[in-house]
Amino acid sequence: MDVAFLGGPGPQRGVGVVAPFDFALDRELWRWVPDEVSLHVTRTPYVPVEVSLDLARLVSEHETLGEAVRTLNAIEPEVVAYACTSGSFVGGMIGERAMCEAMSRAGNVPAITTSGALLEALVELDVRRVALVTPYTVSVTRALEGYVAQAGVAVTGCAFMGLTRHIWKVPYREVVDMARQAVRGAADALFISCTNLPTYDVIPQLEAELRMPVISANQVTMWAALRRLGTRAVGPYQALIEPAARTGPVLPGAAPGAVVPEEEQQQEGWT
Repeated sequence: MDVAFLGGPGPQRGVGVVAPFDFALDRELWRWVPDEVSLHVTRTPYVPVEVSLDLARLVSEHETLGEAVRTLNAIEPEVVAYACTSGSFVGGMIGERAMCEAMSRAGNVPAITTSGALLEALVELDVRRVALVTPYTVSVTRALEGYVAQAGVAVTGCAFMGLTRHIWKVPYREVVDMARQAVRGAADALFISCTNLPTYDVIPQLEAELRMPVISANQVTMWAALRRLGTRAVGPYQALIEPAARTGPVLPGAAPGAVVPEEEQQQEGWT
């Protein structure tokens, strides 16, 4: 059979992703990526340290980042993203900018981090007050609160899980429960931290229930990286990605906290 007429795969644009050694949600990142873009993922070297401020510092050292980016140079990505929230906020805003500079020098391409992308997203959504959900211990969570405060954004509520390992195994139900706990005071948006915490499928539900934009670590990372390419992330009914969804769909008569069945969402034209 002659398949020459197919011509091969279409042109692809590349996003390089540097992730910590324990990152387990590659598939989630891909869900925000349009067909014409490929992700090229590499990981930092393993270190025998549980999730903590110490680990955040180890996986974000400039030499480590530089080596990771250089492993991607042969495939010529157009932008490089560091996919780790704690690793990119542990040094504050100055530290985050220095990380981007170190990656850009190593790859000679634009570079972003998850925490830098978070601040971009807060500006995009005009957020002055934010609620936070984290899987972290109290010390790592407090460091995130300090980072957000440096950007002039008030933290109005926070819920954290206290985990030091296996964060990628947290079920959606626990993420939703923590989000409800965090949104106590008046907030303009909710941020769910950690690139190892699954969030893709819960964002639309939480936006509908809480009636505010909900952003997550992996979402803002992909959104900001794809912006650098002049293209858009894909994510139905997510306010950051679809401006028309920024008020969030709310099913008439639904009780607060209700999980709307998929069949009812279809009837209401959500899907």
